[in-house]
Amino acid sequence: MKNWIQAFRLRTLPLALSNTIIGSCLAAADNKFRWTIFGLAALTTVLLQIMSNMANDYGDFVNGKDTAERIGPKRMVQSGEITPKTMLRGIIVIGILCAVSGVSLILIGTAGMDITNLLIFGMLGLAAIAAAIKYTVGKNPYGYRGLGDIFVFIFFGLVGVIGTYFLHTQSYRWDLLLPASAIGFLSTGVLNMNNMRDYEADKNAGKRTIVVAMGDKNAAYYHLFLVSGAAILTIIYTLLNYHSVWQWLFVLSFPLLFLNLKKVFTYKSALELYPELPRLSMTSLVFALTFGLGLIFH
Repeated sequence: MKNWIQAFRLRTLPLALSNTIIGSCLAAADNKFRWTIFGLAALTTVLLQIMSNMANDYGDFVNGKDTAERIGPKRMVQSGEITPKTMLRGIIVIGILCAVSGVSLILIGTAGMDITNLLIFGMLGLAAIAAAIKYTVGKNPYGYRGLGDIFVFIFFGLVGVIGTYFLHTQSYRWDLLLPASAIGFLSTGVLNMNNMRDYEADKNAGKRTIVVAMGDKNAAYYHLFLVSGAAILTIIYTLLNYHSVWQWLFVLSFPLLFLNLKKVFTYKSALELYPELPRLSMTSLVFALTFGLGLIFH
């Protein structure tokens, strides 16, 4: 059981919950929050993240990308703690649970609406599961072609936030793109830090991430764009929808974001970035909670 818990990489889960929290709090601010939607959305997102982590563990081993140079957390397949076949079975089980949870979420969220909405969310759900698996699994996985950042931004940002809001409210607003993009940037920032940490190992293994393509120095400025972009977009959204000083509660997370940026620009060894990943994941959760509470209290 300990090996499976390690394969789940629980430290990544706070980040996964951030988009559900923001989407739900936006709905709550419009007096359209539903506990059933929140619970199922949170469960589906967490299962999706776990499946992605397991697929990453399996795919990197099968494709020969896990090497002795790697600095990150112990991989269960590469270390021999879980066999490739057993990990694949585990991925299938989590995938089925994710599908059941996701279908339940969509059926409840689109109840009473045109079947078109059901079909759209069904396709988005399938695409999310496929994206989680294809990141490092199969022939020519997109994670080895520098496309991981785009998929993280789309599914853990835009789809996660706006989709959750829609299933609560059965409505949509264009300005939701601002907070959705903000959490998408932070989610991409966590992936970018992961790729900065693994820069040398990925380059030597032929894993072409965005960091490998642009170099670790430019990746720091890319990280600055992601983190500062998240802050700026949230400020713009707050100014456009301002009602109360409580809405600035999210500014309390800015010192944590600043410390993360400081480390990115001053680290001397990739090992120093290892503890920064869970910290940025938790900071993203703090950002989501403070932003969400500010919306509710306004």
